[in-house]
Amino acid sequence: MTYFEIVLIAIVLAIDAFVVSLAAGTNVKVRGARPLFRLSFHFGLFQFLMPIIGWLIGYEISIYTSAIDHWIVLILLSYIGIKMIISGLGEDKKTSSPDPSKGMTLLILSIATSVDAFAVGLSLALLNVSIWYPAVVIGIITASLSAIGVRSGNSLGIKFGKKMEIVGGIVLILLGVKIVLEHLVF
Repeated sequence: MTYFEIVLIAIVLAIDAFVVSLAAGTNVKVRGARPLFRLSFHFGLFQFLMPIIGWLIGYEISIYTSAIDHWIVLILLSYIGIKMIISGLGEDKKTSSPDPSKGMTLLILSIATSVDAFAVGLSLALLNVSIWYPAVVIGIITASLSAIGVRSGNSLGIKFGKKMEIVGGIVLILLGVKIVLEHLVF
C-alpha cells in the first residue's frame, strides 16, 4: 500500500471526525485550548486504535458487526444531536447541552467517529498490510482535521450563537443518517 493510498484513506476516515468536531465547536463549552485538545486527541487516538483492533480481530467478527455498526452510529450521533438541538432551542440558563469534549459524550463521539476505522483495520488484515504505519497516519490526520473543525465551529458559534448549536445537532443526525444510507444502498 502506497503512502498516497494511506493518506487518502486517512482523510476519508477523518471526515466524520471533522464534521463532528465542527458541530461540537459550536458549543459554548468548547472554547479554548483544553477542549480543542481533548476532542482532537481523543478522535485521533480512537482513529489510531480502531484499525489496530480491527486488524487484530481479523475477518471473522466483521460478519457480525457489519450488519449493525451503522445503526449503532446513527443512534449515538442522533442522541448527541438531539441534545444539542434541545439546548439550542432552550433558554441559556434552563437547558444545557453536554460538553462534547468531556466524559461520556466525548467517549460516545470518539467511538461513533471511529467505527469505520475498525472496518479498515479488518480490510488491511485481509490484504496482509502491516497496520502500524497506516494507524499512525490515520490518527495524526484525524487529530489535525478535528482541531481545524473545532476552531471553525468556534468561529461559527461565536458569530451565530445558539443557532449554530441547532445546526450542529442537525449535522450530527444527518451524518448518522448518511452512514446508514451508505450501508443500505452500497
